Amino acid sequence: MFDTMVYSSSNPVLSNRFWNNISGYETMSYEGTMQKIGILFGTMAVSAFLLVTVGITVDMNILIVGTGVGFIGGFITYLVLLLTRPKNPAPIMITYAVFEGLLIGGISLIFESMYEGIVFQASLGTVCITGTMYGLYATRIIKATPMFKKVILTLAGGIMLLYLVSFALYLLPGNFTVPLLHTSGPVGILLTVFILGVAAFLLIINFDFIEKGIQNRSPKVGEWWGAFGLLVTVVWIYIEMIRLLAKIRSNFD
Repeated sequence: MFDTMVYSSSNPVLSNRFWNNISGYETMSYEGTMQKIGILFGTMAVSAFLLVTVGITVDMNILIVGTGVGFIGGFITYLVLLLTRPKNPAPIMITYAVFEGLLIGGISLIFESMYEGIVFQASLGTVCITGTMYGLYATRIIKATPMFKKVILTLAGGIMLLYLVSFALYLLPGNFTVPLLHTSGPVGILLTVFILGVAAFLLIINFDFIEKGIQNRSPKVGEWWGAFGLLVTVVWIYIEMIRLLAKIRSNFD
């Protein structure tokens, strides 16, 4: 079931109209944004650690339930943030980070039980991708042009829809799935590589959002939205990375 779980990666704060919906006197800063990034990623890490600890020491069934709660809770919380654009998004975003921690913790332990060492490999891969994309953005080798944003966000939205359809089909009698999306053959692996590439390029848009917000002295609440968008993308990259490694290793282990 967990291999069919959909994770939405579209950043709800990347449109030019976003700033029209929020107000404030203090403005964004690098220090403030890094602080918010630390809060959200730290909250997610603690949540994941606690679920994994309970799953290992108490009952694996709790981990299974926790993973499902993380998936459903994270998806609902994401939609609430996307649709309501609260003036103070911090409490909801921290709640979202808790749910994502449950999801990541559960998925990590499940895959680790099948393929020893895969969590370290996926984590290292995620860090390398994030660092590489930041380097490409900082050196302006890749620029977040309007056309670039349009293409990447369109692809991300299409992938989100594909995963939603896959999850809906799985819930139907017969457990149907989208062809090739979860298979370990060459085409299935290439499809996951493509999805991982889209997620990686989405980081460029995240970095651009934060940088432009600081340069334009946007309201300080934008620090939370920038950190939130980065969290969404990095989690997506990690999930796709661990799926890709699992597909590859299933052909050799």
